[in-house]
Amino acid sequence: MKLDTVCLIGGSGFLGSHVARQLAARGIEVRIPTRDRERAKGTLILLPTAEVIRGDVHDTAFLRRMVTGVDAVVNLVGVLHDGRGNGFQRNHVDLPKRIVSVCRDAGVERLVHVSAVGASSSAPSRYLQSKAQGEAEIAAGASHGIATTVFRPSVVFGPGDSFLSLFAAMVRWFPVLPLACAHARFQPVFVEDVARAISMALCAKATHGQTYELCGPTVYTLGDLVRHVAQTLGLQRTVVPLPGSLGMLQALVLEHLPGRLMTRDNVRSMQVDNVCGCSFPEVFRFAPTPLEAVAPLYLADRTSRARYDRFRFFARR
Repeated sequence: MKLDTVCLIGGSGFLGSHVARQLAARGIEVRIPTRDRERAKGTLILLPTAEVIRGDVHDTAFLRRMVTGVDAVVNLVGVLHDGRGNGFQRNHVDLPKRIVSVCRDAGVERLVHVSAVGASSSAPSRYLQSKAQGEAEIAAGASHGIATTVFRPSVVFGPGDSFLSLFAAMVRWFPVLPLACAHARFQPVFVEDVARAISMALCAKATHGQTYELCGPTVYTLGDLVRHVAQTLGLQRTVVPLPGSLGMLQALVLEHLPGRLMTRDNVRSMQVDNVCGCSFPEVFRFAPTPLEAVAPLYLADRTSRARYDRFRFFARR
């Protein structure tokens, strides 16, 4: 499939900026709609083939303009919290349905969608249920001649993430960390690996109609990850696992504080293992990057040497 122009919906976010760089490096024009153009100034606007356009992708007319004339669409939109009660429905269900509709009207024949490991209509959390509903909306595109691919990554890590970086902030401030769902299992995947798989899938006919789980090489408990971050920072910290009822109470308090570090729905999500049931998909022909090879480069000290090592790693030198 010839690929000249791609519309990245959610392209100004953490994963989206990495996908944009992967595509720009191949000379592909990248159209990135965003409500906050200022947010993209530091990275995306500097990409030679990127066009950042201010607008609301929940507006059908604007979204139709964004996908008109492109060869493929990638949907990266996702939220961790339900907001005022409709964030999951609006972003995970209604938006994918709208994307399929405008792609059909505009004659776009390729659509890649990012969901989440554990997405299921029978999942214990509204987050995972809504992700499954969104996948169903994307699958409906096949009846309109749209070739779709769905990715289900585990939690994604890398510079600028909201996962390991959050733990780093916590262990810097607190010597003892009461932790809900300390035994929940995760298989973190490097953001560059996810972006690379998405970029490769766009032109790979073998990925049409497929759903791929993307995970790193190692499974950790949540407590293990917090302790690993503390060790990386050279700190000794005590993790205190909370029983279910206290963990839910902690989440209830946190979801009403500024920043909403955790919600009760997050706790329900962690009742399902965030791990892959298979190895990294062979179709992409590369092995996932170990967390230990990357995390120290952006979590540890901020000396000039650390910045130099980080630059060399991400430049693949």
